[in-house]
Amino acid sequence: MSLQPAVLLVVFCGVFQASRAQVSTPPPASVPCALRSNTSCEECLQNVTCLWCVPTKECLDYPVKNILPPINVCSLDRLRWSLCWVNLQTVIIIVSVLASIIIICVLACCCWCCKCRRLGKKREDAREERQTQMRKTRQKARRAEMQLRHDEIRHKYGLAKDNPYARIDDH
Repeated sequence: MSLQPAVLLVVFCGVFQASRAQVSTPPPASVPCALRSNTSCEECLQNVTCLWCVPTKECLDYPVKNILPPINVCSLDRLRWSLCWVNLQTVIIIVSVLASIIIICVLACCCWCCKCRRLGKKREDAREERQTQMRKTRQKARRAEMQLRHDEIRHKYGLAKDNPYARIDDH
C-alpha cells in the first residue's frame, strides 16, 4: 500500500514532463488573458501568466502580488495553471509534500552523519585509551626490568643495601 503513492507520484511526474514537452510554442504575450475567456483551457494556458477557471470558463491573469490566487477569483480545486488536467490545489499539495520529504531526508542525513561522527570519535577515543594503557604497561615492565638489572649490578659489586637508609661506609 505504501508503494502506491510513490508509483502515482512517479507517473504524475512523467506525465507532467511529457505534457510539458508536447505544449506548442506560446503565442505572443501581447494578447491579454481576459481576451482568451470562453475559449479553451489549452488556449488560455499557452501563456504562463494566465489561469483557467473551469466553472466560469474564464481566463484570468495570475495575481502576481499574492503567492496564491484569492478564493474570490476561483476556488483552488477548480483553477488550472500550466496544465489543464491538474488543478492548482493538487499541484500545491504535491509540491508541499515533495518539499517536506526533501527537508526530512536532508535532516535525517545530517542527524545520521552526526551520529556516525560521534561513534567514530568514541571508537577513536577508545583506541587511544587502549594504546595509552599498553604504553603505560610496557613502561612499567621496562622500569621493573631496569630496576632488577640495577639491583643485580649493585649486588655484584657489593653495593646492595639491606636497609635503604643505611650509610654506605657501614658495609
